[in-house]
Amino acid sequence: MALQPEILTPQLFRFELNLKTVLWGGDMIAAFKGITLENHLVGESWEISGFKGHESVVASGNDAGLTLRQLIKKYRSQLVGKRIYRTHGTEFPLLIKFIDANKDLSVQVHPDEDLARSRHHCCGKTEMWYIIDAQPGASLLAGMSRTITPKEYLQHMADGTLLDVLSRHDTHTGDIFFLPAGRIHSIGAGNLLLEVQQPCDITYRVYDYDRLDINGKPRQLHTDLAIDAIDYTVSLDCKRHYPNEKGCITLINSIFFDVYRIIVDGTCNVPMPHDAFLCLMCIDGNATIDYGGDKLETIKQGESLLVPACIEHLTLNGNATIVTATT
Repeated sequence: MALQPEILTPQLFRFELNLKTVLWGGDMIAAFKGITLENHLVGESWEISGFKGHESVVASGNDAGLTLRQLIKKYRSQLVGKRIYRTHGTEFPLLIKFIDANKDLSVQVHPDEDLARSRHHCCGKTEMWYIIDAQPGASLLAGMSRTITPKEYLQHMADGTLLDVLSRHDTHTGDIFFLPAGRIHSIGAGNLLLEVQQPCDITYRVYDYDRLDINGKPRQLHTDLAIDAIDYTVSLDCKRHYPNEKGCITLINSIFFDVYRIIVDGTCNVPMPHDAFLCLMCIDGNATIDYGGDKLETIKQGESLLVPACIEHLTLNGNATIVTATT
């Protein structure tokens, strides 16, 4: 007989700092979070992650030291919801990051569900970006500027002219970019952003500006692997922007995740998903969170919290911009 899960006392979970050093990283994540770091090449902060090798670890309380996977195993559907636990088990279905592009990232593409499962035995990678801050002149690449064929793609790769057929977008605070698997893309220098994605780390790198790695060698390209992954058509829904109005608005509704933005100026009730977890990421300001039973928690810029599925009501009080994600 399977052991019953332990009873989850309603609470919000914080996780330990989980930073990733990369060649293109910088100092913006440290400044955004209000922390001091000696490392000046931090490119990613994995905020809520069940990804092996980069799992979030509970920072405080009775469950301090448990990984997110262990937390799900302990509390099961009380933490993530019945449908999600039934489908994913102890695998957390989202990966939440803050990303600092101090330099241009490589041009890349991710496989969809079918290709990822046939080649790599994992899920695909659809993602979205919320631009937190963009330096003057910052931009990024997302999608094709004109429809091409796989044969033309290979010719552009051979000629070194791939960038000529990619769509470049200027970036500003609050811009939203939706990147379904197959949409070629690159984060440009000067962008600090929030990324919500499927928990997949399969990346096909197709162009890297002829840069060298720490050993003085060109980084590997995946030209041939990418052929079957790329969407070669023009996408008209890459970039979205919404007015800064109080309350909650929908940013992304997809089969893989739903993302919302809440601008709090006073008191605001948070729309809670039915029988599912909710990730809270504070983009600006700070707020107090009332989740019932006279229990209060706080959140400030640069912090993220995981709200268990067993919590049905959430009220924010303060002045803050919060992005939420669920699936």
